[in-house]
Amino acid sequence: MQRTPYRWAASGDVNAFFGLMLDNIAGLVLALTLLKEVFKFPVDFAIRYMVPGTALGVLVGDLMYFVLAFVLARRTNRGDVTAMPLGLDTPSTIGMVLFVIGPAYQAALLQTKDEFQAAMTAWHIGICGIIITGAIKLILAFGSGWARRYIPRAGLLGSLAAIALAIIAFTQLTELMFNPIVGFASLAVVLVTLIGRNKLPFKVPGALGAVACGCLIWYVLRGIDWGFGTTLLSQPPESQPVVWLPREWLTVFSFEWWQAFGASLAYLPYIIPFAITTVIGGIDCTESAASAGDSYSTPSVIGVEAIATLLAGLCGGVIQTTPYIGHPAYKAMGGRAAYTLATALFVGGAGVIGYFGLLFVLIPKAAVLPILIFIGLEIASQSYQATPRRHYAALAIACLPALSKLIMIYLGQFAHHLSSDALDDRLRLTLLFLNVLAGGFIITSLLWSSLLAELIDRQFARATWYVGIAAVLTLFGVIHSPLAGDKMFLIWQLAAGWESRIVVELVVCYAVMGLILLAFGIWTRHLNPPISSDEEFEQLGESL
Repeated sequence: MQRTPYRWAASGDVNAFFGLMLDNIAGLVLALTLLKEVFKFPVDFAIRYMVPGTALGVLVGDLMYFVLAFVLARRTNRGDVTAMPLGLDTPSTIGMVLFVIGPAYQAALLQTKDEFQAAMTAWHIGICGIIITGAIKLILAFGSGWARRYIPRAGLLGSLAAIALAIIAFTQLTELMFNPIVGFASLAVVLVTLIGRNKLPFKVPGALGAVACGCLIWYVLRGIDWGFGTTLLSQPPESQPVVWLPREWLTVFSFEWWQAFGASLAYLPYIIPFAITTVIGGIDCTESAASAGDSYSTPSVIGVEAIATLLAGLCGGVIQTTPYIGHPAYKAMGGRAAYTLATALFVGGAGVIGYFGLLFVLIPKAAVLPILIFIGLEIASQSYQATPRRHYAALAIACLPALSKLIMIYLGQFAHHLSSDALDDRLRLTLLFLNVLAGGFIITSLLWSSLLAELIDRQFARATWYVGIAAVLTLFGVIHSPLAGDKMFLIWQLAAGWESRIVVELVVCYAVMGLILLAFGIWTRHLNPPISSDEEFEQLGESL
């Protein structure tokens, strides 16, 4: 058989590079901004100690995915393989900052009254947390291939579609409203080029053209504001200190952080869900890549993210890496493997050399966010294209937990301004129920969409398994946790009242559902034989 040469670099890699690189840089700045604004954490410390190791995790992970693309191209004898994208996991970035590093810093500050020592303690706890996360993911990687084989595609892609639309696309759209002139101009270029597949003059890549258009308008408006005293830019430019060639992070190799291992165990109820969620997300991403034509080994994909996370922690990183859900979007851009190589080198250099803060100052967020909107739309579109028509309802139901999470994200921004005394009982319960539905939403979306897909196919025994798994996970707060930050728990640790009541009721609800489905499957097994095609399902609709 004639060997097809692998075209590992193509013009589409420029688009893909800008999308993946800017997403990672934004993740780094997000972490620093939250630490500074919420906890008054010293940003200079974070840049010198935390950021380099975090960026090195991206460097290692993307380099390994670069190699995996060559392995897949050789195995399948194809020249158009697109590498898996890897970067910083946004949900756990927010979670690690808000529920691990930030609280650890404040607790240490109360004891030492010294900002530097408190930051050092929080850094060490963060390192231990990321190493624990990597170890958990490495163990779970061995069962990831089994999960991908037996979970319905609607279940795997449903949670992705939900995240893509509700969390990625919608949240970026609201951010654009702070500077809509810039944001929607950049979005127009994205829609014309990346969605509409139209070419720009002089073969300028669409992602680069969108960022350039946004930057041009941004600086024109900024000049007008400066010259005439207007406020055309409603959101001021970002500012971050630039620290060149930080060397302080190298103290991680003295291994003093090991002394904080015992203290880090107190944060396991937060750390474990972060690890499990990214493994589920990695399985979803592998299925998403397969739906776009690139069938990677699931244990390899999860194993790489686990190794990258471990190495990030060993180098002082405090944020885990994960496969990004945008593979179909990067493939649609025409990306191959060069974009992951370029992202690895650029992001790694941004942390170790120290230029990431300067880059984020020069490129306004409003010019970058439309690329993330495109990624969200492309993933949702690909999910429907790759799913059997009869399972479309299963994709739709996966969005419901994600919508609850979306609502809680925005309500959380106002929570500290509200007094519980100002809320009536019904409103307090509504907020609690929304928080419960949002807890562990990625896993909930996977279970609900898989359950519905099995019911559509009349696989009642399999559907019962998903209900049973949901009941067990609810009992420990892996899903439907009523606590802040999706914290896991033992049932007797919950406060008496609605917190414990809603958890018990949901477990009972799942148990009752399981009994109903099991009984229905047994009693009607001769009347309702399993179906395996869209045509069979459509014929059933005609007969009703």
